[in-house]
Amino acid sequence: MGQQQVVVLLMFFSFCAGAQTAWDMLHEEEMFPRITTSCMDLDNILGGGINCKEVTEIGGVPGIGKTQLGIQLAINVQIPVDYGGLGGKAIYIDTEGSFMVERALQIAEACIEDMSECGGLLRKDFQACQLKMHPNNILENIFYFRVCSYTEQIALINYLDKFISEHKDVKIVIVDSVTFHFRQDFDDMALRTRLLSGMALKLMKLAKDFSLAVVLLNQVTNKYIDGSFQLTLALGDSWSHSCTNRVILYWNGNERYAYIDKSPSLRSASAPYSVTSKGIRNSASNCKRIKMM
Repeated sequence: MGQQQVVVLLMFFSFCAGAQTAWDMLHEEEMFPRITTSCMDLDNILGGGINCKEVTEIGGVPGIGKTQLGIQLAINVQIPVDYGGLGGKAIYIDTEGSFMVERALQIAEACIEDMSECGGLLRKDFQACQLKMHPNNILENIFYFRVCSYTEQIALINYLDKFISEHKDVKIVIVDSVTFHFRQDFDDMALRTRLLSGMALKLMKLAKDFSLAVVLLNQVTNKYIDGSFQLTLALGDSWSHSCTNRVILYWNGNERYAYIDKSPSLRSASAPYSVTSKGIRNSASNCKRIKMM
């Protein structure tokens, strides 16, 4: 038997050993925890929150709360397992300089306050948990990367598998935004498509291999549809197939809404949400006591 045949046989047995039944996959997905958005209505249409092992794209117009939601998820992923969280850490990739550490501290303090109320209701030993969930510790568990070009962005994403291998408690990767550097200085659109496709495949592999959530924040652009210009998420039709789930944030009057635009497992649905001094919360119309920002 030649060397090439041996290699082919080894690959065959490797694939067979890695086979998994669809029933096992369903059970695994149902058992895996999700990352809460801190908005019950939004969690409900997401099936309980942002799912791990998947890439979720969240897009919308400026000022709709994309960065606020990204920061909220970077903090909520750290909620201890006893409180329904993942007890993990976050990677935050900032391409626009929009990450606000003061805002992250504010949301972290609100998260601890919410857990304190929940801990009292559940009669858990919150004092021990409070030492671990101090606002300073929460900020220390967010690995922040500032990238200033598309080449830096690609290089960083290629490096993430090594970084996460050394920090196995990372449970979410947030890119804010995935779009920014790819909308500038690109005359060769075919090259841009190839680079984006390679980056998307890398992110999907990271989500699966490390059982973590990948959240890509996206911008909007104008597209000529049926005789008129309409707002749509940036990077074109080919990019729209690169993510498992797509969530569009939009205004309905004075109220913010999230809409499930694409998902293999979630039905299309909308839910209101608010951006408050405490972070992402249920719509102010459903919870009048929350002060809007």
